[in-house]
Amino acid sequence: MVLGLALGRAVPGLGPTLDAVQLHGISLPIAVGLLVMMYPPLAKVRYDRLGAVTSDRRLLVASLVLNWVFGPALMFALAWMLLPDLPEYRTGLVIVGLARCIAMVIIWNDLACGDREAAALLVALNSVFQVVAFAGLGWFYLTLLPGWLGLEQSALDVSFAQIAVSVLVFLGVPLLAGYLSRILGERARGREWYEDTFLPRISPLALLGLLFTIVLLFALQGERITSQPLDVARIALPLLAYFAIMWGGGYALGNALGLGYERTTTLAFTAAGNNFELAIAVAVATFGVTSGQALAGVVGPLIEVPVLVALVYVSLALRRRSGASPSPTQETA
Repeated sequence: MVLGLALGRAVPGLGPTLDAVQLHGISLPIAVGLLVMMYPPLAKVRYDRLGAVTSDRRLLVASLVLNWVFGPALMFALAWMLLPDLPEYRTGLVIVGLARCIAMVIIWNDLACGDREAAALLVALNSVFQVVAFAGLGWFYLTLLPGWLGLEQSALDVSFAQIAVSVLVFLGVPLLAGYLSRILGERARGREWYEDTFLPRISPLALLGLLFTIVLLFALQGERITSQPLDVARIALPLLAYFAIMWGGGYALGNALGLGYERTTTLAFTAAGNNFELAIAVAVATFGVTSGQALAGVVGPLIEVPVLVALVYVSLALRRRSGASPSPTQETA
């Protein structure tokens, strides 16, 4: 993060250069970093075990409620309580709350030794709901509900096609690559070679992709962040509260349902993460690249990254306290 901020300030024109070529509203270098980051965890998924996850209705229902009922409502409430005088930033945060995570959560879950198969399934489930529900929820939280409450209203212009393309690019491509790697690798050389030889070779790509993405994110917005520190701090406050409440609530709910460490961790991270690729793209397309809504979308991942990294360590500490042991595939990874 420090390296990215320093590069953004020290190298004139770096931000516009990085942002010159885009993939569905996201800087192409950042998009490449995200895709590289997501491939190894999705290649580690044992797709033949997804049926066992699908049968756990407690996990599926809990995830849907946290992501599509509680999460957007919480962000709406925090944005209005903490940013009542900043309508552009408030709207941007509401958009962030509507965009449920389908990308970076894969790496957080993997680092915290969560259930890979459950994470893949929940991310796929979120992607379907994202295409179906995003535009309707945007209208509800930005226009209808504020009108009922006598609050200021705004509009969101987003198409189903735009959301579907975002899901296809940032989830579909690495998911297909991971699935084909598993199927073709095991068919050609067997599962033992695939998990003992191939996976250890590609595993470092995930962290390299994550670090590359973080550096570029902060470099892309370095000048704007350091020149508007008070605005960034105001936006960060509701985001910090949101991530803490969503992760803590997801973890507590998983424990209450008796899901076990791996699936509880997966539930917590899939609830706390957000699809900043979609949020930024929608904010830029609707309100413009220099808008307050776009800035709020950009600040989202800049706060999410360090917070969820910290929560990975919290998860691992809880795992040690509970005495939970890793699965064979996690030990191999």
